[in-house]
Amino acid sequence: MVFSAAQLIRRDGVEATGLREVAAHAGAPRGSLQHYFPGGKEQLVNEAVAWAGRYAADRVARFVAGMARPSPSGLLAAMAGQWIDEFTASGFDAGCPVAAATVDRARASASTRAAAAEAFACWTRPLAEALTGMGVPPDRAPGLATVMISAVEGALLIARAERDTRPLRALVEELGPLLDTSVTAPRA
Repeated sequence: MVFSAAQLIRRDGVEATGLREVAAHAGAPRGSLQHYFPGGKEQLVNEAVAWAGRYAADRVARFVAGMARPSPSGLLAAMAGQWIDEFTASGFDAGCPVAAATVDRARASASTRAAAAEAFACWTRPLAEALTGMGVPPDRAPGLATVMISAVEGALLIARAERDTRPLRALVEELGPLLDTSVTAPRA
């Protein structure tokens, strides 16, 4: 149900995602929502946001493992490439569930705002560690990780609005080389 909630939130936003739709998408009886999510929709949204943060964090290690010669620009290209592939295959109807929850609920729900902040932090930590492993100074890696996530999230919004992967491709082309200039130490 958490996965289903994340998928519906990334497509429709929090406000348009109802508990009945989540149960139907998950193929679960509606009564199970009350059992597993006694805190209601807010708890389910927060758990979906947390799941999305962990998913993004796990992808960092997979991206790095898939690169013959890891580099900041290669990592950014892999992050953007995942979205380019998804948008090309299935259209532009679904974006990041963490961003959707932040936009829809950050003002109305302190717990959802906190869950979104933690999801971004969950993604930032392994990204910063990966950058450090590529030779980025440890004091710069967290800031660059934040820049990378911010840039990808912004490019996602523009790509969805334009229904074109151009913003993601431009991101890789323009920001990638700049990220590589941050490498000052030999690879770990």
